[in-house]
Amino acid sequence: MAKTFQSLKGQMLLDSGMLQGSFFHRSVVLICQHDADGAFGLVLGRASGTIVGDVLPSNLPDSLQGQPLFLGGPVQPSALSYLVAGKSLKDANVLPDLELGHSLDTLIELADDHAISRQIRIFAGYSGWSAGQLEAEMKRDAWLCHPGSLDWIFHEDPAHIWQMIMRQKSWKQRLIAESPEDLSWN
Repeated sequence: MAKTFQSLKGQMLLDSGMLQGSFFHRSVVLICQHDADGAFGLVLGRASGTIVGDVLPSNLPDSLQGQPLFLGGPVQPSALSYLVAGKSLKDANVLPDLELGHSLDTLIELADDHAISRQIRIFAGYSGWSAGQLEAEMKRDAWLCHPGSLDWIFHEDPAHIWQMIMRQKSWKQRLIAESPEDLSWN
């Protein structure tokens, strides 16, 4: 009997503790698209150390200029992606009230629209998996699934969401979250 495909779209994937030494060590990835052809996600909480206004055109609205730029993943570091949350988004395509976009013009329009309260997070690069690759990583238990939520995606302390979510899981995940990043420090 063939196993039916199960999309992880809208789920957050957490490093299970097996990704030490990789780009994804202690990371949380929001899966934005996932089908039989592959998956697309954005690493949450990995700031680039620069602000959006330093890397994007100067005609950006002030509301975007000073925002931190996040690293969405190791693929195409110059590619623009953003997540925008707000009520009545006509194109919510990741979760209810959460839209993934890539167009700079649309991003500017969204930022200029003061009629609707929105949260926006901007990313350089993305995380991508070819057909079957993410499923194989899941079978190896490289990732733990956690339901995606706007509270985590736009958390005020994004650098620590991996550790905070891991502490909510089993005793084993709490232990992994509390261990030093480099086990030789122990």
